[in-house]
Amino acid sequence: MGGVLWNIGAFIVALGLLVAVHEFGHFWVARRCGVKVERFSIGFGKAIWRRVGKDGTEYVLALIPLGGYVKMLDGRVDELQPGDEQYAFNHKSVWARMAIVAAGPMANFVFALFALWLMFMIGVPAVKPVVGEVRPASIVAAAGIEPGMEIVGVGDKATGDWESVTYALISHLGDDSMKLKLKAANTSYVVDKTLQLDGWKFDPDKESPIGSLGIVPLGGKVLPVVEAIVPKSASEKAGILVGDRIKRVGEQEVTEWAQFVLEVQQSPEQPLLLVVERAGSELTLTLTPDVKKVRGQLVGFVGLSPQLVPLPDEYRILLQYGPLQALWQGAEKTWSLTTLTFDMIGKLIGGVVSLDNLSGPISIAKGAGSSADYGLVYFLGFLALISVNLGIINLFPLPVLDGGHLVYFLIEAVTGKPVSEKIQEVGFRIGAAILMLLMGIALFNDFARL
Repeated sequence: MGGVLWNIGAFIVALGLLVAVHEFGHFWVARRCGVKVERFSIGFGKAIWRRVGKDGTEYVLALIPLGGYVKMLDGRVDELQPGDEQYAFNHKSVWARMAIVAAGPMANFVFALFALWLMFMIGVPAVKPVVGEVRPASIVAAAGIEPGMEIVGVGDKATGDWESVTYALISHLGDDSMKLKLKAANTSYVVDKTLQLDGWKFDPDKESPIGSLGIVPLGGKVLPVVEAIVPKSASEKAGILVGDRIKRVGEQEVTEWAQFVLEVQQSPEQPLLLVVERAGSELTLTLTPDVKKVRGQLVGFVGLSPQLVPLPDEYRILLQYGPLQALWQGAEKTWSLTTLTFDMIGKLIGGVVSLDNLSGPISIAKGAGSSADYGLVYFLGFLALISVNLGIINLFPLPVLDGGHLVYFLIEAVTGKPVSEKIQEVGFRIGAAILMLLMGIALFNDFARL
């Protein structure tokens, strides 16, 4: 329950902040264009706080934190008093109205840049993208990639850490091939390897794009040695002690911790013969895993944790820059996130990426909670990512979104007359239907993931 409340709290903070930024963009430009703003609201529904400023604008914080709005004086819906025309939105030039509407999404891009600038100023802990293992019969194995190689480029993009590698890989979904630039250990010599991507797909809920290609990143080692035991667990009942090295489970020799985990998970409530090494001698024990249900399947667990050997410091890096360089890095990152998002939208429309990958508020809430768990730096990165996505989504040419209004205003600028109210109303209904459909799919995916 605590985790759920934490996720909800982080989601409300993130969404409230991003909505405030978006609506402030509309508000600020509207005021600069001489439009009277009657209400600035964060959230919908009943007001839980309100104040009227010296500028005559009513500032509202509402109960439902799932959006917001800026209400401007508009002769199409308000009764204008003599002299009010100069302050009404609909009486401004088409270019002024376009600037006001576009300011919301632009504010989201500016905020993303600010968040990333601050993130790089604080410093982002990262790990060099060094290949730890190559899975047999995988895409990277076929390309001749070997353990110990460092990925320094994907396509035409330089990569300095695993996050940049991940984003670069995702952009190649649906391509026939992809070129990696790699550097062998302890050398500066860079080689090119071409990956054949025929049929490459991955389920983001089950694996990463890195793992789906057959790469196991170099990380801390997990030894098949018992580090801790949960009291009254199956391990304690079997007589396992801290320090035992697991040598064999059933007929399977254990050289890696993952082998032991797999055997246990596949054997709920089934006795397993376990051979452990203790004080130089081998002992045979009987271990009967307990059972729990995970995603509708019965899975075994035994209540012990392994010994971890941390990654050497030579592979750890801190992405930290001064104010000007951090601004440049933030701008590059914002541009990278923007182009990647547009690329994914195109692949979603083209059928390269499945609709199953759409995420809704539940997934966003989990992401907000997880990033907040890791600290301010990661939460800032999460805010930047969502802010870019919010800006792009609002630029969709759907009449219920800012992008749809911009299309109408662009038609007006070209033809010299506004789009008829009847056509606008039909467009709003179609746009609302499409938006509701996409939201429904996203929510369905969220619940399916739960």
